[in-house]
Amino acid sequence: MSPLGKLLVIGFGPGDMEHITKRALDALAESEVIIGYNTYVDLIRPLLNGQEIVRTGMTEEVSRAQEAVRQAEMGKKVAVISSGDAGVYGMAGLVYEVLMQKGWRREDGVEVEVVPGISAIQSCASLLGAPVMHDACTISLSDHLTPWETIVKRVEAAASADFVIALYNPRSGRRTRQIVETQSILLRYRDPQTPVGLVKSAYRERQQVIVTTLEDMLNHDIGMLTTVIIGNSSTTVYDGLIVTPRGYQRKYTLDATEQALKPHQRLRTEAEPWSLGAQEDTPQAGAAPTTPAGPSASGAAVATQARPQAMAAVQATTAVQTGAAPASLAAEALSRLAVGGKLPGAANARWSGQVPTAESTAGTLAVAGAGATAGMATGGFGKPALFEVGVSPGVGNKKFTARQMALLAEVAGDDGELEYTPDHQIVLRVPCADPEELVGRLRDERFIVMPIGDVFKVKACDFCNMEKDDAVPVAEHLQVVLGGLQAPKETSIALNGCGMACYGAVLEDIGIVYRKGGYDLFLGGKKFGRNAHAAQPVAEGIPGDQITDIVENVIAEYKEKGHPNERFHKFFKRVGVVAGFRHEDAPATVEVNAVCGD
Repeated sequence: MSPLGKLLVIGFGPGDMEHITKRALDALAESEVIIGYNTYVDLIRPLLNGQEIVRTGMTEEVSRAQEAVRQAEMGKKVAVISSGDAGVYGMAGLVYEVLMQKGWRREDGVEVEVVPGISAIQSCASLLGAPVMHDACTISLSDHLTPWETIVKRVEAAASADFVIALYNPRSGRRTRQIVETQSILLRYRDPQTPVGLVKSAYRERQQVIVTTLEDMLNHDIGMLTTVIIGNSSTTVYDGLIVTPRGYQRKYTLDATEQALKPHQRLRTEAEPWSLGAQEDTPQAGAAPTTPAGPSASGAAVATQARPQAMAAVQATTAVQTGAAPASLAAEALSRLAVGGKLPGAANARWSGQVPTAESTAGTLAVAGAGATAGMATGGFGKPALFEVGVSPGVGNKKFTARQMALLAEVAGDDGELEYTPDHQIVLRVPCADPEELVGRLRDERFIVMPIGDVFKVKACDFCNMEKDDAVPVAEHLQVVLGGLQAPKETSIALNGCGMACYGAVLEDIGIVYRKGGYDLFLGGKKFGRNAHAAQPVAEGIPGDQITDIVENVIAEYKEKGHPNERFHKFFKRVGVVAGFRHEDAPATVEVNAVCGD
């Protein structure tokens, strides 16, 4: 041991005496000083034998770590305690950070030992059954130290990759919206009936265990002492227990005493056709079809990233059936729509009778959703995949007809849902085995059908009830060419039909305001947050025959150079110049110290 003393960073597990490791017990016994959060000190007090105790409240983690280092440097053995595992949202990392700030070195500094414990994901899983039998991750919803935008990215990544997810710190007295928004994100990717386990105070006196579903989880009490475990697409509930299959059913017959594959056969490549080795050994008939930057031409093109597994299956099926690249399918669909007179103005003339080329389809994939075979999209255990799509009566038209509303009600039925949004569109979420057929029905009723997620959204005012309709062709052209294209991050392109700009286009990512004689262009607006600001005016009086090309150039550069999940206003600031327009910093915002202190 170093003559300076020793730091023992101890994870004591869920809190009951039976689940503390022997090393943790010994480490507590050999310590001279115990430092911890009030509740944790109370939990382990029966194990103490007269040691000095330093106890503090919430938000005092740094002072606890500093005090522990100070006393260890005085030659004492100091225990810093955490519930669960000290290295999982516990004190281990902070203790090391404080030491690093002091220039600590292992060879001549205070000795440090991290004593592992049972983390909440493990203890809570044991009470629920076996929900964490496959790939899993933990995400803390506390945004006191981590930006909420970062947490959202992690939730979306875990949801789209079909991880089992354990949510720590899901809700507190002040933080009530985080779990609501997290549920909303997860519902874009997972079936509402996905099993969810809520465990409060695992293995403690007031333990509570609830098995529910993703759509019903918020109907139960969730607080700081609750761990939320969300299943993946194969997780099921059996006799009140949550079980996530590991995948044994792919090779084994679980109710048979004699298996078809003998032990020496079970690890062979031919017995694992889904493995990387099997894919490398499979002869390729030709180059794999390229994935378009925007939605594919299948009926699932507008199915958003809500059910990525189902979408991938549908897109792959379509490519195999047609033998054509998605871009060609998109161009073909546009040509067919133009022949039928279904495209507005210039777009109809542009595509009518035109031979499709890959170059001509680069910006138009989003409207090609109804032209190809979709196949059957299914979720876990043969359930239809959750299909999510945005519908509106038009770019500028804000009036739904009775027939349109009746169709939405019929399509949603008892299992789906309809959500109105500030973007003047309704989000339809419904289990659906045939997206192509559903999209066709919606378009037959003259709906604009759009994907949800990280795409370009074209919005416009109502042009004063269509009395000031000079800019309508531009709005419709942008919708046809750009609406629904995949974007680095969800991006709004908004158009106001007169200089009043009452629809607020200047607050959007890309704003266009029509005035007699030309269009004004605004870039980089930020609508939300304490530092929200209007977009920067970059050009005035752009002629009508140039504005769409200019906007398309801006979009093309953003798609090419933007980072994944990078919002347009951040991209504009980072690159400095977009399509010849130079970024200028917004005026500094006024600092406001909230009375509540939050």
